[in-house]
Amino acid sequence: MKVYISADMEGVTGLVGADDVQMGGRDYARGRVMMTEDVNAAIRGALAGGAGEVVVNDTHSTMRNLLVEDLHPAASLVRGKPKPMGMLQDLDASFDAVVCVGYHARAGSLGVLSHSYMGHEIEDMWLDDAHAMGEIGFSYATATAIGVPVVALSGCDVACEEVKEWDAHVRTAPVKYARDRFAARLRPAQEARAAIEEATAEGLRDAASRTRRVPDTTEHALAVRWQSASVAQQLEGVPGVTRTDDRTVLVRGELPGLFRLFGVFQQVAASLTGQAPYC
Repeated sequence: MKVYISADMEGVTGLVGADDVQMGGRDYARGRVMMTEDVNAAIRGALAGGAGEVVVNDTHSTMRNLLVEDLHPAASLVRGKPKPMGMLQDLDASFDAVVCVGYHARAGSLGVLSHSYMGHEIEDMWLDDAHAMGEIGFSYATATAIGVPVVALSGCDVACEEVKEWDAHVRTAPVKYARDRFAARLRPAQEARAAIEEATAEGLRDAASRTRRVPDTTEHALAVRWQSASVAQQLEGVPGVTRTDDRTVLVRGELPGLFRLFGVFQQVAASLTGQAPYC
């Protein structure tokens, strides 16, 4: 089996505040260690579940967070930015499964460090007018459209509940239990990493017993509500993009094309607001 691991940071074991996850923060160096250990747990789980190849994508902020020298030697690493496909760079139909490590709940949820891609700039996102989503939902929908199932996810309990709304089959490993956006009851680190390893291995075994998904060529509608009306106005200049109100834009197309286009949206928003995407 060929396994893809998308690794974010806000949902990592032990991390609850901005200083834990932002470069220059007083606890960021420790946060990098914690992130690397969570990813290593997922790699061990992937190997136990039958993986012959593992690719890890570092997806948080600068996308240079994982400690390369401490990463499990069985995995290769996609590192740095910009990446045309961001949190799913290098994912294609040759993979058998996706594992999401350290993911967080979407904007507006009372999950640990919850947001959608850009901190405060994105208020809401929807796919096909029905699914309110953040990074979990968009990654799930895009991987599924490529034809690769998401089999496991780790993060706070709210993030784990969020992915279940998309697919009840996804195995989850809650590593902390949200008490507010910057507070949580932490699971002991050793126990949390054992849960990540177990969820990954079980998710792979489950996926092997199910019918493989086929790529989705259906047209989808992506709507994004921004905090700034200026962002929506500028994005209206992108071919195919319309405004449905002062702050909301809508675009239609196939996945994963919409996922890549959304990366362009973020860059436009960053240029106007000064708020860089940090995922």
